[in-house]
Amino acid sequence: MTSYRFKKSSKGQSASSPPASPNQPKPGPRTKHANASKPTTDGPRVLYWFRTDLRVHDSPALHHALSLNPSAFIPIWTWDPHYVYRARVGPNRWKFLLESQSCLSERLTELNPRQKLNVVREAPASVIPKLVRKWKVDVLVFEKDTDAYARSRDEEVRRAVEGLGLGVKVVVCAIGRTLYDPDELVRCNGGKPTMNMSQTVKASALIDPGDGGKKGEPRRCVPTPVTLPGPLSAEEMDLSGDPEFRHEVPERAPDFNQEHRNGKEEGHYESIAGPRNDFAVVTLEEMGIDPKLAMSPHKGGEREALRLLKTYIDNEEYTGTFEKPKSSPADFGPQSTTLLSPHHHFGTLSVRKFWWDVQDVFEKRKKAGKQNAPPPANFPGQLLFRDMYFGAQAALGYAFAQTRGNKIARFIPWHLQSNHSDTPVGEHLLDGTYNVDDEQAEEYFRRWKEGRTGFPWIDALMRQLKYEGWMHHLGRHSVACFLTRGGCYVSWERGAEVFEEWLIDHETACNVGNWMWLSCTAFFSQFSRMYSPIAFGKKWDPDGHFIRHYVPELKSFDTKYIYEPHKAPIADQKRWGCQITGDGTEKGTKDMAKYPKPMFDFNEKRQFCLDKMKEAYDAHMYGDDMRVMSGEWKSMFNYVDGKATMDETGGLVSGTKKRMRPPDDHEHDDGQHADVGDQIEEEPPRKAAKTNGIAKSSKGAQTKLDGMVTRSKKT
Repeated sequence: MTSYRFKKSSKGQSASSPPASPNQPKPGPRTKHANASKPTTDGPRVLYWFRTDLRVHDSPALHHALSLNPSAFIPIWTWDPHYVYRARVGPNRWKFLLESQSCLSERLTELNPRQKLNVVREAPASVIPKLVRKWKVDVLVFEKDTDAYARSRDEEVRRAVEGLGLGVKVVVCAIGRTLYDPDELVRCNGGKPTMNMSQTVKASALIDPGDGGKKGEPRRCVPTPVTLPGPLSAEEMDLSGDPEFRHEVPERAPDFNQEHRNGKEEGHYESIAGPRNDFAVVTLEEMGIDPKLAMSPHKGGEREALRLLKTYIDNEEYTGTFEKPKSSPADFGPQSTTLLSPHHHFGTLSVRKFWWDVQDVFEKRKKAGKQNAPPPANFPGQLLFRDMYFGAQAALGYAFAQTRGNKIARFIPWHLQSNHSDTPVGEHLLDGTYNVDDEQAEEYFRRWKEGRTGFPWIDALMRQLKYEGWMHHLGRHSVACFLTRGGCYVSWERGAEVFEEWLIDHETACNVGNWMWLSCTAFFSQFSRMYSPIAFGKKWDPDGHFIRHYVPELKSFDTKYIYEPHKAPIADQKRWGCQITGDGTEKGTKDMAKYPKPMFDFNEKRQFCLDKMKEAYDAHMYGDDMRVMSGEWKSMFNYVDGKATMDETGGLVSGTKKRMRPPDDHEHDDGQHADVGDQIEEEPPRKAAKTNGIAKSSKGAQTKLDGMVTRSKKT
């Protein structure tokens, strides 16, 4: 029996196998399969299912699968129609995924020339049981995933495989996409969602890594394999000649990504093993997506992830002193942060390798008498924030990704509320549509999404997101605040859907968590702190270089007007080659571009939002309140489906009196503390009845959240 080799353990690595499910098989002789005429070589046939772990380094599930000493090792990816049709995914994220899959396939081939990633084009619950039977598999191995859809998908696959009655072992291995198992965080937090950094730190301190490390530390990295067992023979792998192996082609409708397809014949589901019957990675063309639409300069794949990580780790001063709130949202080419987030999402970079490599830098600097950046603004602190959101999601399931039915989400009667389904669609129970109760709000939303609000800072950020698939976290804060409580008063769920579509690093836990935070729906409640769409950008980029790059029609404008071009004299607008007019739908000429006027007065909308937020907070309703579930909230807020009751000032009828602010007050509202407090907030106790005043945060001592939003000079 061959024992497959790994790189020797080093600091930050553990040679021990990660914990798996209770039915974890031990390495040893292969058990006879019910369909096998006779046993083959020693060792089980192992089917390994890749998902958000597209790497070979520090992969707990892969490490365990290889520790079984397989006689045959079959790595697959299932081309799940759930993600193809029901999740919002734009061309840039598809490109990143396909690059990551191609790189993984090459890495597998490097470890064994006969190996590669086998992409199987069918839903996992239907195809994996058939593959298990056809390929006479003994053990199915995959990594644990706590996303709501992933839980239900994995359970369905497990039941289907075990239901075959063939004695096949299903091994769900320790999670590798987060520092800690989200379910363990929840358990150590008293069974409750992790709602702030204090809870996350305290809960993680109780978790035993199980590899001999200290309690509270993330698990050490498992060794990287240096060789792989071979797959089955080409004849055994071939599915084309088996009349009993029926290919189940998925239903396309509803296709949330139809707008990205070019209408040409899609070939990605024509054959279970692809058009050449070779289990090749799917192409954008097969999906009906023009590759020219995937414009992101950011590359996917394990090699690129490790290259980027080495760049930052080698720069010990950058790694040791990095504080995320001090990094500029206006930096581009290169950006001020690592841009490792999409690699963490797709698993092309181990989050634990990042953690331990940074810890090595910290230790080296400490010995040299150099100061390291404090948590939670430093790299380890930011990874813990990510785990915090995964813990909250793990505790709530599908309800986490929406307001309705979500016990942590404060109910606010935004415009453009979601419509709902009785069964999961995507990562939540929304049906993919929303109620247009106010045409002006719908226009605000469309202009926000398309980067034509007339506020250059907001438009530049949204265009960066659309073209490149990424945006700095303070940029995300700016546009999220603007769409929700800081201007448009549109539901955060609309913004989360746009981010889901366009971000290459989208993952439901962090995306939804951040949108709830920025909209003051959950995690944060100081709604009076807002980001100015003018002053905040000026703080970081007074000359407007970021705007000139992403809104090139304004590239010649004087610095005085770059954030408020509508204030420029008409003669100067003509001289600088751009007329400020309309709503952004009018096309300019070669000699005279056009850019829209601001779609509203920010000061007026800011006050409107403040009044509406106070009214909602005073009602003390959460997403699981029966008044929300039954629709009674509509009468409470004078809300009518399809058309909101309007008062003469253009706002929803309210008992609050509109207060006027000085016309240029936003110049002083630069976003300082717009979504951060001097302390991390504890969620105030829930109240069933309406009370006077706004909910106040706990006075208990907490760790500082993001720190001060401080401008740092670009180097």
